[in-house]
Amino acid sequence: MNYKTKLKEIKAFIFDCDGVLTDGCVTLMPNGEQVRTMNTRDGYALQLAVKKGYVVAVISGGSSAAVKTRMTKLGVHDVYLGCHDKVSALKELMHIYDLKAEHILYMGDDLPDYEVMQEIGLAACPDNAVQEIKHISDYISHKKGGEGCVRDVIQQTMKLHGKWMLDSSTTSV
Repeated sequence: MNYKTKLKEIKAFIFDCDGVLTDGCVTLMPNGEQVRTMNTRDGYALQLAVKKGYVVAVISGGSSAAVKTRMTKLGVHDVYLGCHDKVSALKELMHIYDLKAEHILYMGDDLPDYEVMQEIGLAACPDNAVQEIKHISDYISHKKGGEGCVRDVIQQTMKLHGKWMLDSSTTSV
């Protein structure tokens, strides 16, 4: 089935963090803190998706408090950090929001995302994902992780649903 057909069914976006919302790199600070960089255009799309009624969540093996803070500021409150069983987190979200697998787009980039990506309706990945993830993805973004791949899938979906437009009530990112 064409991925555009699958996009029409999407009600929820779930993203891995490192390698999807970020470029996968961390800067190691002298105090041991790991600093990540996120794309503001991805941020705009995330907060707009929330405002337009989509379920938006992050499931990450990482545990950065800064990621939680950033997502909360964008209106994303379902943030699973330090998650080593992504399928269980997915099942919890499906139960909470009464979602079927075909309603969910999950974007991941590396092997920890493999199992959860096989459980959902539309598996997507950034252009620089590992080959194993590319192999099972319905859609491979032309954008790399941390460089707009999140906005790419959200924008495509919202355009198909007639929900992508400028809105003066959206927040800055």
